[in-house]
Amino acid sequence: MCTRFFIEVGEKELTDILQAAKDSLLANKFNHLGYPVLTEGEIRPTDVVPVIAPSPHGERSVYPMKWGYTIPAHKTKLFNARCETAAVKPAFRDDWRSHRCIIPASYYFEWEHIRMKDGKTKPGRKYAIQPGDACLTCLCGLYRIENGLPVFVILTRQPGDSVKHIHDRMPLILPPEKIDDWIDPGAKPEAVLPYALTRMAVEYA
Repeated sequence: MCTRFFIEVGEKELTDILQAAKDSLLANKFNHLGYPVLTEGEIRPTDVVPVIAPSPHGERSVYPMKWGYTIPAHKTKLFNARCETAAVKPAFRDDWRSHRCIIPASYYFEWEHIRMKDGKTKPGRKYAIQPGDACLTCLCGLYRIENGLPVFVILTRQPGDSVKHIHDRMPLILPPEKIDDWIDPGAKPEAVLPYALTRMAVEYA
């Protein structure tokens, strides 16, 4: 599960990405609709943030995108997609094949899920989580166009050992050197999945 992440101000790895999103022509369109491009702080579903995706010519580019797919069959927007089933789910299968993106972040948040005696769960402590051996948290996602503007969802997977005590899902995260392989429309995403990072550094938020 991933419904919150954080962008730290002043991180060198993010500076150019954040500026490119703010300079994008799409930023003006989102602003006019009341959705400014957020480049710092805690990010929530329906926010507009910088996203790395291929240009029409296949080059790595940065675009502001809004978090959440609108699915007619669902009463609410979808913010996450399971990487295990995205290739076959009607809402995601086309984007899984050719519309993949990276959502750059400093870290993501997760709340501990505490199981009660009656079998129900309640939220516990809030954690800030990031890769233990990477300086940038590259959240993997899918994107598409809705009403003329790009939107995205974040992919999730089974948790690694370092976070499975907190939640039964975690975002799909790749090392920065695999960004181009992931967003390449002609590549097979299954070939990149083995490079996913699962060893996370965890702190109380």
